[in-house]
Amino acid sequence: MRLKAFAVALVATFATGAAVMATESLPGAKVYFINLKNGDHVKSPVLIQFGLSAMGIAPAGSTNPGTGHHHLIVDGASAMPGIPIPMDMAHMHFGRGQTEVSVPLPAGNHVLELALADGGHVLHTPPVVSDKVTITVDP
Repeated sequence: MRLKAFAVALVATFATGAAVMATESLPGAKVYFINLKNGDHVKSPVLIQFGLSAMGIAPAGSTNPGTGHHHLIVDGASAMPGIPIPMDMAHMHFGRGQTEVSVPLPAGNHVLELALADGGHVLHTPPVVSDKVTITVDP
C-alpha cells in the first residue's frame, strides 16, 4: 500500500510541478560519461555508457539511502533542484537502473548531460550531475 501512495504522490507532483524534498547524496558522489568526452566525433546510433561513483543504483520508486537512477539529457535544459526531472524528448529516464543506452541522433552537434536522481526523479542534495559534453554526430 505504501508503494501505491508513493506512486499517487509522484503522479500528482509531476502534474503540478510542485517542489518536493530531495534525498541527500553521499560525499564524493560523481556521475560521468564512461565512453564519451567533450569534442568526440561519433556515428549514430550513439552508445552512451553511464558511470557512477560513491553511490549505488536503484530503480525509480526506491527510497534506499545513497542510491538513485540515471537521467540522460540531450540538447535540453539541465535538471532543476527540488523539481522532478521532466519526462520529454530531451530528458531520458532510466528508472530500471540501466547504465547504458544506444541513442539514434541526427548528424550535428549535441550537448549531453547525466543527472542522478532519487526514486521520485528529483536531484539529490547536493546534486549529482555530470559535466556537459558536446559531441558531433558525423553523417
